[in-house]
Amino acid sequence: MQNLDNNNHSVFLLTYHLIMVIKYRREVIDDTIAIRIREIGEIIGQNYHVTFLEYNYNRDHVHILFKAHPNSELSKYINAFKSASSRLVKKEFPQVRPQLWKEYFWSQSFCLLTTGGAPLETLKKYIESQGEKR
Repeated sequence: MQNLDNNNHSVFLLTYHLIMVIKYRREVIDDTIAIRIREIGEIIGQNYHVTFLEYNYNRDHVHILFKAHPNSELSKYINAFKSASSRLVKKEFPQVRPQLWKEYFWSQSFCLLTTGGAPLETLKKYIESQGEKR
């Protein structure tokens, strides 16, 4: 089990699985571009208390496992990450531009899943059992 994080007023362990897809699944990500996308995500993550735990990619999408604080604004982080990485990748790797649809890099949508912890059934049973000893 991972160590719990904390701040002045709380203890927490919040982990997420983020999947971001290239617009129309264009296959433009190679090793070099993947490394740059990760760097951008980690740098921007510092402003949102987001820390990457794992990262990998396919030619048309990326998978990121990260942890965050309770006050992290995840949708703002994801939008900033997508915006900056789109702009910088197109600038630094101009060879991808012709492969994109109307120069859009990321699909507007994304998938964000919570992870870790006990299975839901275990949590439900634990909560149901509370107060039985009154």
